[in-house]
Amino acid sequence: MAAGAENRETTKEALISLVVPVYNEQEVLAAFFARIEPVVAEIIATTDRVARAEVVFVDDGSTDRTAETILAHRSSVLDLKLVKLSRNFRKDNALAAGLMHAGGDAVIPMDVDLQDPPEVIGQMVSAWLDGAKVVNAKRASRVRDSFLKRTSSRMFYKIINRLSEYPIEPDVGDFRLFDRQVVEILNDMPERVRFMKGMFAWVGFAPVTIEYDRDERAEGESKWTYWKLWNFALDGITGSTTLPIRAWTYFGFCVAVLAVVSAVFLILRTLIFGIDVPGYASLMVITLFLGACNLIALGM
Repeated sequence: MAAGAENRETTKEALISLVVPVYNEQEVLAAFFARIEPVVAEIIATTDRVARAEVVFVDDGSTDRTAETILAHRSSVLDLKLVKLSRNFRKDNALAAGLMHAGGDAVIPMDVDLQDPPEVIGQMVSAWLDGAKVVNAKRASRVRDSFLKRTSSRMFYKIINRLSEYPIEPDVGDFRLFDRQVVEILNDMPERVRFMKGMFAWVGFAPVTIEYDRDERAEGESKWTYWKLWNFALDGITGSTTLPIRAWTYFGFCVAVLAVVSAVFLILRTLIFGIDVPGYASLMVITLFLGACNLIALGM
């Protein structure tokens, strides 16, 4: 391991992978290539260790000419890979597929719409070359977002960080850099519903954080609706913590205690005042107790 690290420091051999999920983004691809290629060329020219760069596009079931546009592009700077999914599996699953096919020593997920400025990549690579395993790109502000989006985002991070055992840093999206070691850990995780922000937080490693100003979309429209964002938030909360499951276990124990207390009360009441409705007391106690057992079993 030490010999390999020493060799990497003295030879120009490192590969940088950019993982870019796309879904009906044919309009913005030309602008993306025009911005990303000069940035990558400068990194290769000015960095001792970086020899090559690749872009792994993951076509998440596009219905336009996104895939054809990517395949038609020719670049002297970038190696291009295209992973074409059979249908739309949503962004986090497309991102996971891209990480599986990325071969870089450092891997950078990013959006194709240029809201993640390619110019920040140079700073991220520099931090990685200085030894960082994870480099987060954090939005300096959300002034360009609507009031509803800013408020809902703030609430989401507050709720999930209250519930989760491993906090997710607010205003850090998928735009970040991972060392190969971190990527291998992510690829080995068996989750089927992959909430990538939660998985990024779970793997640990002390991150280096770089702040940046997020740009407007270069072309096209966002594919995220508020309904999709709501479902994404639910996936995140249920996928990042076991508290919702444990809560039902606690509730079941509370109902079981209530059933015992009710049984004692109903027995004493029957002994003192007699039977009002035959079978009511025993039926109520049994129903409460069995319901509590079901809740406890469900939680377990």
